[in-house]
Amino acid sequence: MAVLIEGTQRIEAPIDRVWAAINDPEVLRRCIPGCLELEKLSDHEMRGKIQLGIGPIKATFQGAVALENMVPPHSCTITGEGKGGIAGFAKGSADVRLSEEGEAATLLAYSVRTEVGGKIAQLGARLIVSTSKKLAGEFFTALGRTLDAEAA
Repeated sequence: MAVLIEGTQRIEAPIDRVWAAINDPEVLRRCIPGCLELEKLSDHEMRGKIQLGIGPIKATFQGAVALENMVPPHSCTITGEGKGGIAGFAKGSADVRLSEEGEAATLLAYSVRTEVGGKIAQLGARLIVSTSKKLAGEFFTALGRTLDAEAA
């Protein structure tokens, strides 16, 4: 089952700071919902562990994250894939575009595509879509709050 989510987030930080945060494993670890571990393997690759509950299914996913199609500091694609054992798998990508909003703010626009399989996919489209939207919103909101707090 595939899901597409789009949105924007205004962040009260200059574009260079937002770009640096997107490339910082520690910032990403704090912002990814349910993230237990995130380890940098190279400048563009990380691996981690995420614990999520989707409806009645709770699982820990082990997987990899990569930053691709990088055009600093304006855009990149964040791809990821995780396996949750019997619960199934999740994979997806987020196209992230940054644009300056004056001198001290950045508009972050995103388009997230996710795909799930296994027991998770059996939960039904409505639950998968609402959970995917919630998780994407939580990530980008947390990123904005982290940078807003650093700027204050």
